Amino acid sequence: MDQATDPAARVPTAEGASPAMAQWFALKSAHPDAILFFRMGDFFEMFFADAEAAAEALDIALTYRGEHQGMRVPMCGVPAHSHESYLARLIRRGFRVAIAEQMETPEEAKRRKAAAVRREVVRLVTPGTVTEETLLEASRPAWLLALAPDEGRLGAAWLDLSTGAFETEALALDDLPALLARLEPAEVLAPASLALPGAVETGVPRDGARRLAEAYGVATLEGFGSFSAGEAAAAAMALDYVRATQKGAAGRALPHLTRPVPRGGRGVLQMDAATRRSLEILRSERGNTRDCLLAAVDRTVTAAGARLLADRLGCPLAEPAPIAARHDAVAALLADPALRVRIRAALKGAPDMARALGRLALDRFAPRDLAAIRDGLGRAASIAAALERPEGLAAIPPLLAESARALRPAEDPAPELGRALAETLPARLDDPGIVAPGYDGQLDGLRRLRDDARGAIAALQLDLAQAWGVASLKVRHHQQFGYLAELPPAPAETLLRNPPVKATGDFAPIHRQTMANGVRFTCAALAALDRRLSEAAQEAARREKTIARHLRGLCLSAAPGITAAAEALAEIDLHAAAAELTAGGGWCRPELTERADFCITAGRHPVVAAALARNKGPAFVPNDCDLSPGRRICLLTGPNMAGKSTFLRQNALLVVLAQAGLFVPAESARLGLVDRLFSRVGASDDLAGGRSTFMVEMAETAAILNLAGPRSLVVLDEVGRGTATWDGLAIAWAALEALHDRTRCRTIFATHFHELTALAGKLPEVTPATMRVREWKGEVVFLHAVGPGTAERSWGLHVAKLAGVPRAVLARAAQVLASLEERARGLDPLSDELPLFARPATHASDAHPALDALAALDPDALSPREAQEALYRLKSLLVGAVPGG
Repeated sequence: MDQATDPAARVPTAEGASPAMAQWFALKSAHPDAILFFRMGDFFEMFFADAEAAAEALDIALTYRGEHQGMRVPMCGVPAHSHESYLARLIRRGFRVAIAEQMETPEEAKRRKAAAVRREVVRLVTPGTVTEETLLEASRPAWLLALAPDEGRLGAAWLDLSTGAFETEALALDDLPALLARLEPAEVLAPASLALPGAVETGVPRDGARRLAEAYGVATLEGFGSFSAGEAAAAAMALDYVRATQKGAAGRALPHLTRPVPRGGRGVLQMDAATRRSLEILRSERGNTRDCLLAAVDRTVTAAGARLLADRLGCPLAEPAPIAARHDAVAALLADPALRVRIRAALKGAPDMARALGRLALDRFAPRDLAAIRDGLGRAASIAAALERPEGLAAIPPLLAESARALRPAEDPAPELGRALAETLPARLDDPGIVAPGYDGQLDGLRRLRDDARGAIAALQLDLAQAWGVASLKVRHHQQFGYLAELPPAPAETLLRNPPVKATGDFAPIHRQTMANGVRFTCAALAALDRRLSEAAQEAARREKTIARHLRGLCLSAAPGITAAAEALAEIDLHAAAAELTAGGGWCRPELTERADFCITAGRHPVVAAALARNKGPAFVPNDCDLSPGRRICLLTGPNMAGKSTFLRQNALLVVLAQAGLFVPAESARLGLVDRLFSRVGASDDLAGGRSTFMVEMAETAAILNLAGPRSLVVLDEVGRGTATWDGLAIAWAALEALHDRTRCRTIFATHFHELTALAGKLPEVTPATMRVREWKGEVVFLHAVGPGTAERSWGLHVAKLAGVPRAVLARAAQVLASLEERARGLDPLSDELPLFARPATHASDAHPALDALAALDPDALSPREAQEALYRLKSLLVGAVPGG
């Protein structure tokens, strides 16, 4: 059945829709790629395909509301007061959501004789523009990345709307995967020409620099740094997208964003996407954030500190001075445990000022965001005091001193926030109890009126009794007439005939109702009391909102200082956390040099060692590694499961930690600065891209051989194992020679090709090492220790046994192995190292002289005597080639 005959396949239009649904169609047509949250009273409702998709994603009931153009209308909804939790689930599933709010009350719509309450889309919620705590991961930034082509290169700009961070970089097209792996952006903007899967397609502005300057109110970007045309265009793209998604009043102005910082890609450790994936820096190869380097070393106590740590590990430095400054800060806090404990106690539970300020700037704040600024600045002041008067340090290192100064902003709204905000704050701006008693006299009066209606009634009753001269007067509330004064019949008759002199003005009596046992009156004062009591709660709420917005303005005017203080708190938290990690034992300050040194004593894998300790497993076996000049290449052999991959990754991770500014898990470490880090460990394929495991391996190996240099560190595992044996051996052989002779980088080269150990005697800077194994009573014990020399055997059958291969299969494999080894005896010395492979074909350059002579003969042209002489000559060649022959 096609669309023309299948009612379920028809696409509805606005024709014949009710006024409210006509609004829905109009708003949906403006946002076709987003689920429309359509405000209907106390609910956000979704219709048609939106409802079907949302009901499935949120696991809520799908119902139907009437018919439209002969079709039942699918509908689902979520409560408006708790919509954020549903919104979070949709955003995490990759949906974009347009929020359509009611812009007037039903009464206002009636007064203007409108058929439906006016609604507008006030915000487009996307993964890269969220700011709510429920939608964000506290310890990770939510980067919005924009990409703009620029004459064969790319301009990139990324911002975090929740904190205001904004950076740019110009890069080669081939470096894009590395940038994506480093940032892990929540959302990517790119033009269609880039054909980037999952990206939001947007146009590229031609006048990016001018528009970016206008956004920040400057005539030129020169004061911000040097930007390429592509960087400026990408930054303008990101700003345009942010403004478009915010929609409301705040969206028309520039959100709280710091000035864009051009990173330039210089002075940082370069790592490609494959290396980041292999080393599991920010997440494991399975995709979780539990079994990665970040989780293993994170001792921060604030969300901002955790985000900064992730940024530092994802983008380590490659310049000695700033790295040394970070190490100095860690060393200072390590040397003064009392100061460190005091700082961490003050930091623990500190609010996230950066994200609170972001919500305040977007006018999407709650009372707790104001409290976050108040409490955060209070914590900052106490930490600044601790750093200004350290007891255990002769002097504070420059980085800590600079942070301490930033903790005291020149414009500090904290004192007024402290006076203004109540101790216990409500969750929403619409709820009462934001402002502390005594801060605002008008609000206090409204609250007294709202909260003490009985006292106000009693006071007015006394005033009326005195003015009217009737002591028995009672003020009561009537459902229809409001507050009225009830008098007994006799005094009421006197009041009507001869009112007292004081019964004038607001107290002038107005007869309302006569009953059998009394008479009811009103007056201007009673009417005003009735009006004040009914409106007191609303007036108090409006007054509190006015005060809250005043406090918001104070925070925004002090935004630069608050931002600097928030960054300083994160910086101090990170250094204190690194010192705390080091104080746990077995970590040291790395010595960084400009030479090509690499000497680790008793190094440990930070993630594996932490996992063993956490699970109370065996102690991690530390290992040395020396790749210093003269022994730049370690050729590592040994069986699987003996720890080769762990050793490879651990030494690469020590570089990441050291150049990120942390200490390292080792007894000592002397490291020459690394400019590029490459890790090809483990097998993976790219089925979506049509690349086999071996093709991926070769592409990654090619990148290493093309890009690595003398200051690089390379860790390679099992190059060439994904193809035919001799092909793989040839590739591994040539790659090892290239790393030694041409690239001249520090390298750990793990292999099962034992023939490669022959190169240790030919390439002077290749040093053989092996994973130590011990055989005990027929069982194999992997010692997980690295020692000099080469592996004696592969131990493959033992590993197969450990993996649970059936005994019959193992027995047959042993027979086949024995047979192959028997056949392999007598092969040339190169193959003796691993006698499981067939003899390679003889190359022409290595041919035997007898073969050359035989090839030169033409049998058809030889006489019998010439043929006999040729045979004698061939025999002499063969006999002469045999030693002792």
